[in-house]
Amino acid sequence: MHTWQWREWQGLPYLTCSILTPWSHGFFTQQFWPLPPHELTRVLQPQASTYRLKQVHGNVVLTPQEVDQYLDFGDELALADGLITQEAQQAVWVASADCTPVLIADAKTGKVAALHAGWRGTAARIVPKAIEKMLSHGSRLEDLRIAMGPAIAGEVYQVSVEVAIQIGSSILPDHETEEIVTTLQSLSDSPFLPDAEPGKIRLDVRRINVLQLEELGINSTQIAVAPYCTYQCPEHFFSYRRQREKKVQWSGIVSVELDGN
Repeated sequence: MHTWQWREWQGLPYLTCSILTPWSHGFFTQQFWPLPPHELTRVLQPQASTYRLKQVHGNVVLTPQEVDQYLDFGDELALADGLITQEAQQAVWVASADCTPVLIADAKTGKVAALHAGWRGTAARIVPKAIEKMLSHGSRLEDLRIAMGPAIAGEVYQVSVEVAIQIGSSILPDHETEEIVTTLQSLSDSPFLPDAEPGKIRLDVRRINVLQLEELGINSTQIAVAPYCTYQCPEHFFSYRRQREKKVQWSGIVSVELDGN
């Protein structure tokens, strides 16, 4: 069983997961606001180079070398929602406020990824796309270790049935719309929870991501999901649903040298 640990830096709390040992990583709290990623990298690994994006709720995943190709005109940051390292000592970061921050590490190569998976990115299968890219760069499924950080929990995340169908079709692409809902609701650990309001569903986005990973052939022992909800933990996390403010917390991980790579 993977454990989650609270750590401190200068009295400020951040979260780590045992599944990502030995990579320097952290799911940072609102207490670090407004420190940017290049400052937070010093907490994890001062020598590492820092990479971040202008997130757009899509499924584009870039390497640091590709970042420059995706720069918007007049913008300093590439438009994408995922980063995959290509060498050691690269720190990759994503921001979130209710969306799921996903950190992935390769136990064989030492390479890592950081992904921003909201419901739109999840519907567009950003995590499987990132893993597909990692495989093309020499990773193997059995070597991946995946941690999903604090995000809004299903029991408090109300969405329309239309949104639920859109995200559910990422698991069941060949099913009719009504069938998507009933099939996913019938699962023992369903990502679709009932809502008293007509036309609404409570959506567990992290559970959808887990189902996508298991569909790829990744074992549940390779996945850890943080037992924290951004909406229900106001002492630690910003939540857009709760506050309607555009404040974020950062999640990052640093690649390491393993197996001669």
